[in-house]
Parts: sequence; structure tokens; C-alpha cells
Amino acid sequence: MDTSADPMPTPAKIAIYDLDRTITRAPTWTPFLLHAVTHHAPWRLALLPAVIGAAALRALGLIHRDRLKQVMHRAALGTLTPARAEHIAAGWLARFGPAHIRRGARAQIAADRAHGHRIVIATAAYGFYAEAIARDVGADALIATHTAIDSLGRLLPRIEGDNCYGPAKRDMIERWFADQGIARDRATVRFYSDHVSDVPSFEWADEPVVVNPHAALRRVAAQRGWRQVDWNG
Repeated sequence: MDTSADPMPTPAKIAIYDLDRTITRAPTWTPFLLHAVTHHAPWRLALLPAVIGAAALRALGLIHRDRLKQVMHRAALGTLTPARAEHIAAGWLARFGPAHIRRGARAQIAADRAHGHRIVIATAAYGFYAEAIARDVGADALIATHTAIDSLGRLLPRIEGDNCYGPAKRDMIERWFADQGIARDRATVRFYSDHVSDVPSFEWADEPVVVNPHAALRRVAAQRGWRQVDWNG
């Protein structure tokens, strides 16, 4: 009988990317909604005052960011089928992607994949449109905010579960690891983002990489000694 120990499995290599202003040059939610309204339901422009009012309340700290997100969803999209959402997302990406997906992000994704990393996008964006970008850049998985779904399978203007932002993003990444059967102590994790809200995920990662950071994250990165990269070229 062979009593030698089984060899240890090769550690998984995971590269996790934020989406807005990390893979893309600009935020995605408002451009997506503007495309949806102007190309598919211009009558919804009449609901713009409701969005402006909610944005003002958010700026004053009177409503949560999740509430503003749901108001914008209701005003611009209402209830829609997954097929309709996919159709709108495809048309939007054809216009948005060429100018706004960073060449540096595409190059780094290709390099990470060549070195054996599994590519994951973790984003506060809704999955029903972020999936289009995930496919376009060749991601292996998408961790995103979900909408509630009614009994007919339609997407509702209501967040289901957590908005994938801040500490909730880290929690959702951890749940994804568990769902995939990946033990955290048997994986190396590289995490890319531009925003200070992702500090919990940076701290959880083995290799935090700060991408074109805003001022608050730049200060934190300098204090922690995190690597910073410039993908503006």
C-alpha cells in the first residue's frame, strides 16, 4: 500500500477587478440608463424630475445610495425581461465600450490570464448589464448587484440582497469563493480597484493593486505601500 501523502493541490490564482473607473474610464450606470431611455423609451424622460429629486436627497445624505439606485432603475427602465435587458445592454456596450474600456485593463486581464489567473469582475453595477462587459473583456465570472425577480421572471427595480459595494463587496467575494469550493488559504488573490470604498477587499487580497486612484485612495495606498498603476494611456 502506498502510504505517501497526497500532493498538495496547486493554489488557485484569482485576479479580481472592480468595474467602474477601473476597467472602464467612466461610471457605467448613468450612461447605460441614458442609452436605454433615449434609444428605447424616450417617454421616460418625463420621469427625470423624480431622479433629480432623489439625487438631491442623496447629496444631502437624506437617502441611501441603494435607494437612489432603485429610483433611477424604476424611472429609466421600469420592469423588463432578461432578454430585453440583454438587448439594451448589447446596444449600449457597442457605443460605450470602444471609447471607455481601458486598453490598460484589457492588457492586464490578458497578462493575468496568461499567468494562470482566473478573471473575476466584482462590481456594484447590476449584473443584467455588467454581464455584457464581463463577456467583452473575457472575464470568467461576475460578482454583481442583483435585482429582484417577479413570478414571471421579470427584473424589478429593487435590489435583491446586498448592493455589491464597500464591505458588502468583500462579503460577496467570500461567498463566491465558498460557492466555487475555493479555500481562501489555498488561493492567491490579486485585487484591482480605483476607489477607497474597496479598502475592505484590498485588505483581504494578497496583492492589492490600485488603479488610477482618486485622492482618498491614493493617500491610503501610500500609507499601506500598495502598488499603484496608471491605465490612462
